[in-house]
Amino acid sequence: MRTPNKPIGITTTIPIEVLLAAGYTPVDLNNIFISDENPERLVRMAERAGFPLNTCAWIKGIYSVCLEQKIETLLGVTTGDCSNTTMLMEVLKLRGIQTIPFAYPDAPNGDKMQIALESLAGRLGTTVAAAERVRLKLKPCRDAVLELDRLTWQRNKVSGMENHYWLVSSSDFNRDSGRYCAEVKSLIDEARMRTPYPADELRLAFVGVPSVYGKDLYPFLEQNGARVVYNEIQRQFAMPEPGKSLAEQYTNYTYPYRIEGRIHDIKTEVEGRHIDGVIHYVQAFCHRAIGDIVFRKRLPVPILTIEGNTDFTLTQHLKTRLEAFIDMLGQMKQQKALRGGLAHPVK
Repeated sequence: MRTPNKPIGITTTIPIEVLLAAGYTPVDLNNIFISDENPERLVRMAERAGFPLNTCAWIKGIYSVCLEQKIETLLGVTTGDCSNTTMLMEVLKLRGIQTIPFAYPDAPNGDKMQIALESLAGRLGTTVAAAERVRLKLKPCRDAVLELDRLTWQRNKVSGMENHYWLVSSSDFNRDSGRYCAEVKSLIDEARMRTPYPADELRLAFVGVPSVYGKDLYPFLEQNGARVVYNEIQRQFAMPEPGKSLAEQYTNYTYPYRIEGRIHDIKTEVEGRHIDGVIHYVQAFCHRAIGDIVFRKRLPVPILTIEGNTDFTLTQHLKTRLEAFIDMLGQMKQQKALRGGLAHPVK
């Protein structure tokens, strides 16, 4: 199976180090889909092939990107991500695409993760030891993007959109880790010279899967006096808790496991980054949307839940909801300041 530099499609963040050790170039199909000039076209393409209207747009987009990009092999996560991926893989088999399943353990457990890594490595014709060497080579890339994240919330010199883009791109390092690392480091150097964002701006967290509104959402929020300084899942893609081994790194990765681990991570960052409010994005027809019930009970700051599927740009209705949420947070912050409870500025 080992084919040097052969593209392999991925449906979400996976142990990319194993794929690289096997000589593959991982391609995050989500990023290609959402960055397309006309993602609606890709959705319609899948619907013409028979995908139901009430199927998540990301699944449809992945299907169409596979065909357009002539992906020959796809690695799909069957446990710990999307409940529709298994059936997507069955459909892709009909189109002659080889599919390889990968399942995260049902709970964060280092021993079980080691077994999963060994199974994947064996399937791809490599070893976990070789993947560990790749992990060390990628460390400068991961360190750089996490520094960019620090400049976002601690130094207030990076926009929410920049934070989103570079963190979400760490799922496959834009298919070229060397170039990716150089570009992130260049942005860091440039950002350090910027004038910081205003100290009195509203500070937001974005939790949930990356949204279909990426191109519009972050600039719109900043135009209205609020900036996302914490992108939950995107930050997890960058592996903020790398540990001392590949198994430990992907055990500390919160997204595939129970919501309790995500809540602990979110609450820690909400407090440390002085977050005023949370935007929870849910994808239409996704089982993870049910988690909104838990977030609303457990998170300590106001939450606005927004849903998306195939709009790809902010509707006027959604803009109005976001503006009202920002206004409410602004009033709460003013009242808190008058009571003498204004949070200390981030240093």
